[in-house]
Amino acid sequence: MTVSRRRLLQTSSAAMAVSALPALSACTSDAPSTASPADASAILDKAKHMMLTAYPETASSYGIDVGEYANLKAKLTDRSPEGQAAIESDVRAITKDLQAIETSTLSDDEALNVQVVTTVFERTVEGFDLPYGDVALLNSNWSYRNSPYAVAQNTGAFVEIPSFLDSSHSIGSAQDAEDYLSRIEAYAEQLDGETERTRISGEQGVILPDFLMAKTLGQFTDTLARPTENWGLVTSVGTRGAAYGENYSKRAAEIVNAKVRPAMERQVAALEALAPRATSDAGIWAKPEGSAYYDWTIAASTTTKMTPDEVHQMGLDELADLQGQMEPILQSLGYTQGTVGERMTALGKDPRYAFAKGDKGRAEIMSFIDDALTDIRARMPQAFETLVPGFLEVTRISPEIEAGAPGAYGGAGSIDGTQPGHFWINLRATDLHNKLGLADLTYHEAIPGHVWQGEYAFKQPVIRSLLAFNAYSEGWALYAQQIADELGVYDDFPEGRLGYLQSLAFRACRLVVDSGLHAKRWTREEAIDWFVRSNGSHPEEVRGEVDRYCAWPGQALGYKVGHTKINQLRQKAKAALGDKFNYKRFNDSVVLGGSVPMTVLEGVIDTYIAREKSRA
Repeated sequence: MTVSRRRLLQTSSAAMAVSALPALSACTSDAPSTASPADASAILDKAKHMMLTAYPETASSYGIDVGEYANLKAKLTDRSPEGQAAIESDVRAITKDLQAIETSTLSDDEALNVQVVTTVFERTVEGFDLPYGDVALLNSNWSYRNSPYAVAQNTGAFVEIPSFLDSSHSIGSAQDAEDYLSRIEAYAEQLDGETERTRISGEQGVILPDFLMAKTLGQFTDTLARPTENWGLVTSVGTRGAAYGENYSKRAAEIVNAKVRPAMERQVAALEALAPRATSDAGIWAKPEGSAYYDWTIAASTTTKMTPDEVHQMGLDELADLQGQMEPILQSLGYTQGTVGERMTALGKDPRYAFAKGDKGRAEIMSFIDDALTDIRARMPQAFETLVPGFLEVTRISPEIEAGAPGAYGGAGSIDGTQPGHFWINLRATDLHNKLGLADLTYHEAIPGHVWQGEYAFKQPVIRSLLAFNAYSEGWALYAQQIADELGVYDDFPEGRLGYLQSLAFRACRLVVDSGLHAKRWTREEAIDWFVRSNGSHPEEVRGEVDRYCAWPGQALGYKVGHTKINQLRQKAKAALGDKFNYKRFNDSVVLGGSVPMTVLEGVIDTYIAREKSRA
């Protein structure tokens, strides 16, 4: 890179304030040439401390905003240029410390911890070397969504903080409610910080595509038009804090009116000022140093060295293989004419697999998910020797942000087990989901997908629990869908197996479309049309998906790359172990090793193979 974000910040009005900010007192760039085992433990602890203090939301999401970290419950990440520069400085210093550790003097577990943490810190430094963007790799709340934009329809405090406060900020005392109010004030500061970063990026020519600009401004307009007292940000603290003798809704509304609404209006004004310069170019190729940016996002998302061309071809090959598996099932159901995508489109229009419109359909969807969870829970002992609780809630994505949100997402709860994981489902329109694919989506987001896997990650040291690797976590979630199929959930429902295979094909299409947009200069319309025709997916779902890829280059690649790697490692284990291969112990080995880069996962499985060979 010829220009770093720090250099660019020095040209802004924030430069003097940035240079005055100290790094964390525990951090130092004067690392020794090598570090002892005791030093290694201290450096990992320093890295953990930095991650929690830089991203206080993480402490709350993981239920560790207590004790020495209790003060973080009233804080949020500093999203201003100055705050991001301070985080960058600390990351660079700790990376040097991590690189100085001599892993040969450590135990295998300690060496693995150092290897994993160093990998993510180094990748984060590479992100900070780029001249723009939101580097989120160390923020476990939003680590999956590195973005060239500080604000977009699915990125930024506006879409993240209200749902975070509702689901992850626990309220068990009056002080917790007061901390919530402090965070509303910090939320307003975050909005202003992102507004300044948006302005700086705009000066570099990094502006949302016009279609994302329109969608983002539309979400702000919808929210600002709603009475403050109806905002989820306000009602949540009022409902959950009612037992503590204060009218927290009233106080929250006062803060919103005095600080949050004006900050939102300033952000809208900044976006509107940039809107006339927005173009319809969908891909990152159109931005300064766009090719280098995309190369980094591929590496960050997949933890591989794949090129855009390799990603694109992999998607085409995987799609052909999956559609080959779908062909005989479609034939058996009487769907014999047209492409696989056309026939899946026709199947998806069958009213037998549709949910009702409106609130009746929303209730049907929630009931369907509950039934799927009850069934799959009972099957888990067939797939794992080591079981976890799978503690979760199914929650509708807030109507305030669902227009720009994905169809669903999920994640584990708190490390101490007091807060449930969540499966958030988008219910803006009931035809986003159907009975062919909703169970499969449930397995992906909840059990044995993200919520289930996250609870195994909590068995790792805290710093390892805080780190998430997109290819691992999303690859696991696709593998979780595969586990459900292998456990027989579709044995009497071939249409459901088609939905499952179509879901995998959907992720193969992502490889083609993401690389098409960002490296091959596809337009948004070309991407949508190819996706719908090739996979038979619903156009409404695909439009939201393509917009997501435009805001998060590379993020969508981790799913199928990770899933394919896990299956390759399973085949390796089967070949090495023969009759000694054990399905449940293999699955255990993948999740009990914690979230790791794909390159590290191979070493984890090699260790599993050696252990199995030594069994009597």
